[in-house]
Amino acid sequence: MRKLHLLLLPGLAAAAPAMGQDLNLGGPPGAPPVPVQISAAQGITWSQDAQTVTATGGAKAVRGDVTVTADELVAHYVKKPGASQPPPTGSGTVEGGLDQGNAQLTELDALGHVHIYTATDNAWGDKAVYSVEQQVLVLTGHDLKLTTPQNTVTARDSIEYYAADRKAIARGNALIVSQDGRSIAADVITGYFSNPAAGGAKPAAGASPQTDESGNLKRVEAIGHVVIKTRTDTVTGDKGVYLPPTGEARIGGNVHVIHGPNELAGSDALINMKTGIATLLAAPGGRVSGVILPGSGKPNE
Repeated sequence: MRKLHLLLLPGLAAAAPAMGQDLNLGGPPGAPPVPVQISAAQGITWSQDAQTVTATGGAKAVRGDVTVTADELVAHYVKKPGASQPPPTGSGTVEGGLDQGNAQLTELDALGHVHIYTATDNAWGDKAVYSVEQQVLVLTGHDLKLTTPQNTVTARDSIEYYAADRKAIARGNALIVSQDGRSIAADVITGYFSNPAAGGAKPAAGASPQTDESGNLKRVEAIGHVVIKTRTDTVTGDKGVYLPPTGEARIGGNVHVIHGPNELAGSDALINMKTGIATLLAAPGGRVSGVILPGSGKPNE
């Protein structure tokens, strides 16, 4: 098995969903660059003209606590000013040629059976593209899935991570399911995460200090065909905002609150996903309407 080390640019990072050890390929902003170790079962090929290093057959890239595996890994790089090109070895393969800091990674592509993971978090897809300049990681393909100790995220089209904004976006039949069974579904779901580097910040009510420090979800925005499910209710609407630390959510646009055989309709709804209490609101000049079956249990008001 051949191995190769790439030296990343300082500050390179991938935004991470709620995590104990996040899927961060670059380390904290401003931290010294850490080499990425690349290995492959079949071989590693270096192309001077294309400025790429390609690892094929059981390819693996490891940086700190984060590991990326795929059928093939392609590292795109640029030579540092004044640095000499590493010489090829063997039959077009490179062993350790980029481990002296002569090259800067610009993009890492993972192709086929992609798995990105730490000790606590996992992401799967058919293809992953990690842009250093934009600090964005995009997963595409079939069976897109992300798991953390708190949530499972799935999507049809893509799952994207943005380091600078500390957010993730799931597109196409997006779904977040929490450990206790609560869920949010929508066409597009955007999650924003607390900054673990913001020392001294107090966790939100209902959140443990460990949850806040690990970069947990602090806000979720859902757009298009929104469906929120609690232990007792299903709430649908056109758009919504959810605050995981408090369990509070607000759904707007053609809202329906379903509690067993009972259903209420209005323009907006306030929901506490921890208690299951939903408050339906009418539009200005409008009314709240619904159907309640006697003896079926009272819907939340």
